Amino acid sequence: MKVKTEYLKLSTEGHADIFDITERIEKALKNGKFSNGIVNVSVIGSTGAITTCEFEPGLVQDIKEIFDRLIPAGNYHHDQAWGDGNGHSHLRSSLVGPSLTIPFANNKLILGTWQQVIFIDFDNRPRQREIVLQFLGE
Repeated sequence: MKVKTEYLKLSTEGHADIFDITERIEKALKNGKFSNGIVNVSVIGSTGAITTCEFEPGLVQDIKEIFDRLIPAGNYHHDQAWGDGNGHSHLRSSLVGPSLTIPFANNKLILGTWQQVIFIDFDNRPRQREIVLQFLGE
């Protein structure tokens, strides 16, 4: 069993900026010469999240709108303590989660036909983001 760690870098606009990172993960998988195993995809930082969805414009807009309704920008205790106005960003990220583990077989991610891996930047400003890919397999 071998382990390989790679990093993806993204420039984001914040405010629920959403990226399909599936192809970048698949490329790293192929370059790593793995056949079977798992990959853990994890964002470094507390205002970003990793999940899956059907990455299409309507659903991307739905994701942004549901978070605006569920956890709107506002005056949270975090904002009072730090004055950075991104309390809602931390709450949204905590709800979705910072990582996801995906199995792969025959050097291909095991995902549904309409399932893509996405990164969501919930912060309230543009950011330089780093996502860790850690492959475990053979």
